[in-house]
Amino acid sequence: MKIWKVLPGLLTGLGMWATAAEKPNIVLLFADDLGRYASAYADPKIPSVNDLVSTPAFDRLASEGVLATNAFVSAPSCSPCRASLISGRHFFANGSCAQLHHRWHGPEATDPWLKIRGYAELLEEQGYHIGLTHKDHVKGKKFGPQFSKAGRRVNTFSQYVSKQPDIPQGKDDLYEECRANFRNFLAEREEGQPFLYHFHPTNPHRHWERGSGKALWGLDPDKLKGKMPPFLPDVPVVREDLADYLGEGMAFDRCCEVIIEELKAMGEYDNTLVVISGDHGAPGFPRGKTNCYDFGARVLFAARWPGKIQAGQVVEKPISLIDLGPTFLAAAGLEKADTMHGENLLPALCSGKHSGLRGWALIGRETHVESARDRQLPYSMRAIRTADHLYIMNLTPDRTPMGDLLTLQKGPIPFDNLAKNTRLTYADVDAGPTKAFMVLNRDKPEYQFHWNIGFGPRPVEELYELKSDRHQIRNLAGKSEFAETKGKLRAQLMAELKMHGDPRLDGNQFDYPPYCKEGLQK
Repeated sequence: MKIWKVLPGLLTGLGMWATAAEKPNIVLLFADDLGRYASAYADPKIPSVNDLVSTPAFDRLASEGVLATNAFVSAPSCSPCRASLISGRHFFANGSCAQLHHRWHGPEATDPWLKIRGYAELLEEQGYHIGLTHKDHVKGKKFGPQFSKAGRRVNTFSQYVSKQPDIPQGKDDLYEECRANFRNFLAEREEGQPFLYHFHPTNPHRHWERGSGKALWGLDPDKLKGKMPPFLPDVPVVREDLADYLGEGMAFDRCCEVIIEELKAMGEYDNTLVVISGDHGAPGFPRGKTNCYDFGARVLFAARWPGKIQAGQVVEKPISLIDLGPTFLAAAGLEKADTMHGENLLPALCSGKHSGLRGWALIGRETHVESARDRQLPYSMRAIRTADHLYIMNLTPDRTPMGDLLTLQKGPIPFDNLAKNTRLTYADVDAGPTKAFMVLNRDKPEYQFHWNIGFGPRPVEELYELKSDRHQIRNLAGKSEFAETKGKLRAQLMAELKMHGDPRLDGNQFDYPPYCKEGLQK
């Protein structure tokens, strides 16, 4: 193995957080669709779903570093979230990667994404060994080369383990797969070279094994009774679905522990900035993934960097994952790229003083599943989340927020079909037992509230006061006493959108090619 040499230009950013001789390693452990579920978020004063889970790796990282209680994605959809993460930009400013599966229906050379350089590329230029295991989901492999030769079975964790005659051994098989992939990544590192590693498994993304939460992790769905979010029916099938989801989150946590164990074994743990987070909220549940409510856009977040990030602190002010790019660059002693919209979190995390944080997050979405609506039109949302309020603009309120009623118009569909095929109907909600239950019971009076708030039409503006309504179910946008607050948040949101050139504000570009394949006629 060659001795790594400091590259020219590595001293860029002297006087910031690291010198050329002390570049930290950076490891991002990034869940898929996990939301903000970890035992560190359990509160004995407020019964919640977090009471059921156990996430020792995340909890330990948070206790030895920082726990953020209000971390948000730029877009609650896989590709735009990950593109905003790597670029440090609001999702709408990323061209083809502003929407799921980085679609672009025009000349390739016109795609703004091609001009964007992410933090991984910038760190590689400054001598970092970079790489990714599992989910990329953005055009250009900007997270680095793939290291998954040891296998990808961890991405179907519950399916694989449930079929094994020895459940503990089945789990160990997948933990060792994670370890081997990380070791393969490290084997290509030159001696002394700092590294940037992304562990991006697809759990707990759909699908997973029904009943696996209890079978594999001992999570009793009945213990969720009375703790369910009020927008979900508190019935057995939905409780079981949520318990299975939480089990996938626990599997992710155990895999994170394996990576941390390897860092410790090689003596690099204390020289590594480790972050655990995820790309958005729960799949297959209304108001989750693809939505700007907390259930869809708020994610877990813990970070540890001994000697730099103060241990034991809790950040309650909202932060955005677009801030990770500038933060990682600053840790390596580099200024953020001029193209980045996010902020460097290190001054606040290292000092323990959070007054300098921006204190709000911008969230939004356009197209998720192309087949969700007629002519593949998007459902457009923009939102601003502060410590006290969530303000949402539904920019296409005439369209169905979760997709159109598709094949259901042709007759009844069996429960299992609805639970397995996302595109059968309401395609912006992933398939699963909860979605199937909701669709099949949508006309029953006892579930009208849940149906309307999850799948029904939405007004142009929504405003929620978080202190009294943490689940965001009482829209105050039409209340005169909140007119001033609504106006201020609207102005703040619009100013940010205009500053960074949101195509939605420029002739509704997301409704036409190249953003939308069919779209409207100009």
